[in-house]
Amino acid sequence: MKEPIIRPIEKKDNLKVAAMIRAVLVEFDVPKTGTVFEDTALDCMFETYDKSKATYFVVEENGQLIGGAGIAQLDNYEGNVCELQKMYYLPETRGRGIGSKMMGTCLKKAKEFGYDACYLETMPYMNAAQKLYARSGFEYIEGPMGDTGHFSCPVHMLKKL
Repeated sequence: MKEPIIRPIEKKDNLKVAAMIRAVLVEFDVPKTGTVFEDTALDCMFETYDKSKATYFVVEENGQLIGGAGIAQLDNYEGNVCELQKMYYLPETRGRGIGSKMMGTCLKKAKEFGYDACYLETMPYMNAAQKLYARSGFEYIEGPMGDTGHFSCPVHMLKKL
């Protein structure tokens, strides 16, 4: 069994990434409106992140995509803040330290891009994810920043870079 690798998304990954993210959303019974589930970007992730100061990484193990996460400018926000976006992992990926490695990869890239802070939104019952975010230096904030369209995600966190 090969060690999982974190690499930038490729165009050929689009369908697999969309299926993986939707599977995790269904597993966690995430609402289909006001969340990532209805983002049109899910079906064209390579193209969505193929722009300045944005990137999406996938985790590949034995030829399968088992997770991913990205960063991009926070939508509808004036400041120099990125958003940690679409960080999801299949069940067999969790608890193996892969999320921590991915977080390091994303935050390093955010700093290289010159962002001042990184923002994220999540669901209140995604406890393992929130523990990872807190360990990575994210702090809870009172309300949303910008307007991501994810009005069903009530937990907001921010990390200064």
